[in-house]
Amino acid sequence: MHAGQVQIQPMSVQDIPFIEGLEIACFPEPWPGDIYRHELAHNRLSSYWVVRPVQEHAEDAPPILAYGGYWAMGSEVHIVTVATHPDYRRQGLGRVLMAWMIERARAGGATEVTLEVRAGNVAAQALYAQMGFVVVGRRKGYYHNNGEDAVLMTLFLPTVATDPSFN
Repeated sequence: MHAGQVQIQPMSVQDIPFIEGLEIACFPEPWPGDIYRHELAHNRLSSYWVVRPVQEHAEDAPPILAYGGYWAMGSEVHIVTVATHPDYRRQGLGRVLMAWMIERARAGGATEVTLEVRAGNVAAQALYAQMGFVVVGRRKGYYHNNGEDAVLMTLFLPTVATDPSFN
């Protein structure tokens, strides 16, 4: 499935049961649905998105192919989660969703986008690097289930003042 066969929409409470299943399939430490319920209802800084197949391509596809979310805190947007259904990986959906969130961050006035990624998740790190993220640090023993480090990455967004193409 490629970008023309999907649509990105805001996550809703009705999506949470399927998101819970994807969390279990995608992460060694899945977030429970209550976290998403709280984020959607009470965290005014958060924005969560789901990637769905467009109707004509939805026959055999699950209702949600990927999802992600971020917290917008002034000039910084922090991506808190990104996941793609295991059967739909390596088809560009993660890249499409990341680009969507980065564009929303830019439109909202962010000057940087940050995230953490497991040190062992080299595929995700490679994707983020291809999108312009750079490694800025490491959190030792960040992940509780196995003590794995988190690699901190940042995408610095050009502004009118710093981007020479605006001159």
